[in-house]
Amino acid sequence: MRVVFFGSDAIAVPAVEYLHWADNVELVAIVSQPDRPAGRGRHLHANPMAAWAVAHGVALLQPEKPGPEDAAWLRAQRLDLALVMAYGHILKRELLEVAARGLWNLHASLLPKYRGASPIEAALVSGDLETGVSLMAMTEKMDAGAVAATVKVSIRATDTSPVLRERIAQSCVDLLRENFARLGKIEPQSQDDAQATYTRKLAKTDARLDFSATAAELERRVRAFQPWPGAALEHRGAALKIGAAEVVPGAVEIAPGTIVRADKAGLDIATGADFLRVLSLQRPGGRMLPVAEFLCGYPLEIGERFPSQPMRPLVSSKPFAKAG
Repeated sequence: MRVVFFGSDAIAVPAVEYLHWADNVELVAIVSQPDRPAGRGRHLHANPMAAWAVAHGVALLQPEKPGPEDAAWLRAQRLDLALVMAYGHILKRELLEVAARGLWNLHASLLPKYRGASPIEAALVSGDLETGVSLMAMTEKMDAGAVAATVKVSIRATDTSPVLRERIAQSCVDLLRENFARLGKIEPQSQDDAQATYTRKLAKTDARLDFSATAAELERRVRAFQPWPGAALEHRGAALKIGAAEVVPGAVEIAPGTIVRADKAGLDIATGADFLRVLSLQRPGGRMLPVAEFLCGYPLEIGERFPSQPMRPLVSSKPFAKAG
């Protein structure tokens, strides 16, 4: 089968690797985001999917925004199937119809839960015990297409976003191995829109912490927002980035945000329920250090209080505005 894959993020690499080496597949092209400036020198860098295509000699298209000329080229390739995962653009109808068996999306949630841009982070922040991948027929409405198959992925209590993303990425291979040949031939199941929830793009301001929330909520945000935007303590105008944290049970009888312990065991902070123990910290321009080592060069005193800052919801029963 002649296939094209739309993708830009590393989470899609295992799926495209599987297709590249599968006996019954000819990977015709990768469609990905253009190279972007990155790093201190702001030199152009290819995203993981574009870099993979170059390394494996697969045709690469990198339009700023795919349009009619891209659709025409793809139609000329006589494609059997098109797949998309973490591409970065909503595809218009002209692109949805470039392949005989349709265009299918690998979405990192168990739809209709967590449609939108940040389903993995949303599952972690929400404290879910499992998530997964849905193989969905693409439509012009965001993540609303009929679902052909799903695979479940358990969420462990210590999972960070990168760790969970890797397991989800590998689960896509299992999903394709079991269902790829049937796509376009089986009848997918329509989603129940009444049960849908939506996520938004992450923002730099998501690093903020509101200590009136519970320690469990805050600890989940620390894990969910790695490596970006992270979670940070605001201290005298500096943002101290948290590398790891844990919950310390206990009755809180002091204002949320107040330091109650600062030693080699950790930095304990009062919250709305229980205490958040910060295990590693990074000052601006520095490197991530265990708290015991960090405190040697950056003292924090018992009784000091970190200000709480509003935390925007990551999940809604309605789609977020585009600006969000």
